[in-house]
Amino acid sequence: MTRFDRRTLLRAGVGTALVPWLLTRSSRTARAAQTAHRVIFFYYPDGVHRATWRPTGDGASLTLSHQLAPLEQHKDRCVFLSGMSLGPTDSGSHPGGAKKLLTAKDGGRGESLDHGLARTVFASAPHRHLYLGAQANQNGASGDKHISYVGSEQTIAPEDNPLRAFERLFGRPSTPTPTAPAADVTVIDAMRADLEVFSTDLGAVERRKLDLHLQSLREVEERVRMTSTTTPPPSCANPSIGAVPESELYAPERFADVLDLQIDVMVEAMACGLSKVGVLQCSHHTSELIMSRIPNSPLTNARDTRSHEASHYGGSGDLLATYVAQRRWFADRLAHLLDRLAMHPEGDGSMLDHTLVLFCTEVADGDDHSHDDLPVVLAGGASGAIETGRFVDVGYRRQGDLLATVARAAGAPFSGWGDGSEGPLGAILRV
Repeated sequence: MTRFDRRTLLRAGVGTALVPWLLTRSSRTARAAQTAHRVIFFYYPDGVHRATWRPTGDGASLTLSHQLAPLEQHKDRCVFLSGMSLGPTDSGSHPGGAKKLLTAKDGGRGESLDHGLARTVFASAPHRHLYLGAQANQNGASGDKHISYVGSEQTIAPEDNPLRAFERLFGRPSTPTPTAPAADVTVIDAMRADLEVFSTDLGAVERRKLDLHLQSLREVEERVRMTSTTTPPPSCANPSIGAVPESELYAPERFADVLDLQIDVMVEAMACGLSKVGVLQCSHHTSELIMSRIPNSPLTNARDTRSHEASHYGGSGDLLATYVAQRRWFADRLAHLLDRLAMHPEGDGSMLDHTLVLFCTEVADGDDHSHDDLPVVLAGGASGAIETGRFVDVGYRRQGDLLATVARAAGAPFSGWGDGSEGPLGAILRV
């Protein structure tokens, strides 16, 4: 992979000033003690083999299943939950599950929690929200293939190109020209006439989406204007990122490379204070990702096997073994994310000690598409807000209660989230 050094990507200029030294590592507003400093939602498609997913024991006797074994070295920083339900509506449906996963609302008729956190407790970050994908836009995927909702039935698309994501966060090459807008003229101001013409051709829903994006951009521009003379933090002075050629972004052989690069982008951006909440989306539901082509992995075999295909394992021993190996591979990528967080010092520990990660999928078991007994992992120390090193069977609780738990752990002002929520899961909360 080609490496792009930040010094070659950044040059002075208002249009490219979205760089780490616009921030400080401390929040602009006081944060309550014992709450997570950041939250990452890590999605993978097509469920698990539920019958063999569950750990056994609890606390010191906690023993992970084969599917979860890659998390062994981090199990003391994890909570494994069973009993969570998306509710009966659209049960048996991948799209129905994806719509409810982060909204906890039937049909995706509500804001997803990632945006709820971005507009409240983490609103001070210059990039309020990161949404990064690994082949999540394959074949023009849109709508319910995406899990992040800005409003009722309104998804947004993730950025699938790690280099482009990096450039948006840390800057990109710019060549000043005599006709460039003056420093006190914003990008939106310079494009106002074109935007007004463009918006007249949009319907009411699309115009609302455009207004939301422009509002977000205006907020970032204001932060740039106010902090453009800030000195860069030494630890963020020269980050770099690898790159996969654009022509290979959707090649199954490069899926692992793209995902690992997106993990790097997410972690580095958060380490530099650029954002406090993000979503990592691996492919999308009913995924056609040919996982057997991922090189140097246990998934490689002589027969092309897609994620969704393997999830319909039925009575096939070979297909079931392939499916379980795929689920284990995604757990391994979660372990990689946790490793990357652990590499960055923070306070008297590491970023892992102060981060909360929700590892989730849209159905419980890929073969029956059930929306009950979802396989849930909460990972990271969350600044002590979550009691980790546990396996907890909650009996039957709705997804909104899980999301309310994440919100409470982050210090957000939500007593519940979505449909049927009774409030946070007290069995694992310390705040």
